[in-house]
Amino acid sequence: MTSIPLAEIVTLEPEKIDLVSILITLGVGLGVWIVARFIILRITRRVSAGSSFFKKAHFKWVQPAIRALDHERRSQRAETIGTLLTSLVSVVVVVIVIIYVLKYMNVDVAPLLTSVGILGVAIGFGAQQLIRDFLAGIFITIEDQYGIGDVIVTSEVIGTVESVGLRITRVRAEDGAIWYLRNGEILRVGNRSQGDYVPLETPDTTIEPGAAATAPVTAGAPRVTKAEEKSNE
Repeated sequence: MTSIPLAEIVTLEPEKIDLVSILITLGVGLGVWIVARFIILRITRRVSAGSSFFKKAHFKWVQPAIRALDHERRSQRAETIGTLLTSLVSVVVVVIVIIYVLKYMNVDVAPLLTSVGILGVAIGFGAQQLIRDFLAGIFITIEDQYGIGDVIVTSEVIGTVESVGLRITRVRAEDGAIWYLRNGEILRVGNRSQGDYVPLETPDTTIEPGAAATAPVTAGAPRVTKAEEKSNE
C-alpha cells in the first residue's frame, strides 16, 4: 500500500542577482554624468568668457540669451544656467541608474514607480510657489529680461539689480534698501537700462506759486506805487 503525501515540499531557487549588469550600469551612468558635466562646464566657461562660438548662423536662436554683456552679469548668468543643466542631468542619470539596478536585482519596479509618482504629485501640490519661482527664474535668465547692473521698475520697488538667481532677485532701491524679490511674484517689470529710457523732467520747485502771476519788472524801469497811481487819476 502506497502512502500519498499530504503536502509536497516545493523548493524555490532564489533568483540570481546579475552583478555584472549592475556594475556595467553604474559604470555607464558615471561615464555619462562625467561627459555631460564636462560639456556643460566647457559651454559655461565659453559663455562666461564671451566666446564668439555661439555667434554663428546656426546658433542664432540662442544669441538673445548670451549676447554681449558686462563680465559680472554674463558670468552669473552662465553659472546659473550651468548649475541648472548640471542638476537636471544629475537627476535624470541617477533615476535611470537606480531603476536599472533594481531591475537587475530582480525587484519589481512598477509599484515603486507608482509610489514615487504619487509622492511627486503630492510634493508638487505642496511646493507650487517654489516651482513657480524656479520656472520664472529660468525664463528670466534665458530670455535676459534683466541682469546685474540694470535699473528695473517693478510694482514693489525701483532700483538696481545686484543678483539674479533661480528663485530670488536682489535689488538695491534708490534709498539704499536691499529688496529680495521672488521671481514668481514679479508679474510686470520695466528695464530702464534697455531701450531708450529718458527720465521725466521734474518741475522747478524753487519758484513761488504766486510769482508767475506777477508781471516781470524790467531793469531800469521806474516802479509806480499805488499812491502815485491814485494821484495820477
